[in-house]
Amino acid sequence: MLFEPTTVAGLPLQNRLVMAPMTRSRAVEENAPNALMAEYYAQRATAGLIITEGVAPSPNGLGYARIPGIFSDRQIEGWRTVTGAVHAKGARIFAQLMHTGRVGHALNLPAGAEVLGPSDEACPGDMYTDAKGPQPHTPPRAMTPQDIAKTVGEFAQAATNAVKAGFDGVELHGANGYLIEQFLNANVNKRTDGYGGSASGRNRFALEAARAAVAAIGKEKVGIRLSPYGAFNGTGAFDGVDAQYEELARELASLGLAYVHLVDHSSMGAPKVPESIPATIRKVFPGALILSGGYDRERAEAALAAKQGDLVAFGRPFLANPDLVERLRRGASLNPPDMATFYTPGPKGYTDYPALG
Repeated sequence: MLFEPTTVAGLPLQNRLVMAPMTRSRAVEENAPNALMAEYYAQRATAGLIITEGVAPSPNGLGYARIPGIFSDRQIEGWRTVTGAVHAKGARIFAQLMHTGRVGHALNLPAGAEVLGPSDEACPGDMYTDAKGPQPHTPPRAMTPQDIAKTVGEFAQAATNAVKAGFDGVELHGANGYLIEQFLNANVNKRTDGYGGSASGRNRFALEAARAAVAAIGKEKVGIRLSPYGAFNGTGAFDGVDAQYEELARELASLGLAYVHLVDHSSMGAPKVPESIPATIRKVFPGALILSGGYDRERAEAALAAKQGDLVAFGRPFLANPDLVERLRRGASLNPPDMATFYTPGPKGYTDYPALG
């Protein structure tokens, strides 16, 4: 089943393999995509669906060094080159809209931007900066209701810009401890207003961002990524997490989103997502379910055959193997990823991984 064509919200895909979003930090000038990035994505366009690395919807979302945005004309034009190269090879491509929120440092932000979050607690750990190397995360300013409304509008505008740039749709990054999950997660969200304090309050920002994106570009062009048991960036499980995500999935279903992209980070040391979570999403959410987290061909085929999901995402295997689809089809060995070059500028460890002869 993995190599069979399918559709998601009416969008035809050449197979059920998804290239997962992975930060690569190659947008070196004005956070704009470039020819090297277009080459990277085109190399991997035998996937059915490519989901880009996290793309900032606004200057405040640029917490990491050299990550791309989609709020300036130059960035939109850069992405148009990427989407054209991917479409020419037959794949579809969604932009992952990632506002980093409190996961960032002021040195990585352009002039006038600031680190924001649902609360004013700094993210634990360090953030790499090109200017001074690793630095403790900048403490965020707790967002006011006006900040929240403005940021929701930025997600909507970013979705509009993505379609203008040729993307087939957008994925809201509600996982891995970035801004949307910062609101979702009770360990991070300490608000006592209507955006915190309860499951429905914590879900509110995610739903408002999704609703705004749907209004901007249409429900069939919007998906969301979730990691309910993830542990990145000071998140982690909390009391009531299962019930909260069931409520969230029901609300997302009412919006008619194209898909939910569910991440299980247990292969990287986080707690395993209980089987009840994807089963519940399958029950209450009629759109597609993308499974992600440490899959190989055998496990992916088994999950699809058992109807646990509709598509399967691969991350690091796609990073190190531009021809991953063919390698999996043949049962060929895979290139190992070079972790030292994950986030460095230039082609090394990016566009120079060898393909099969």
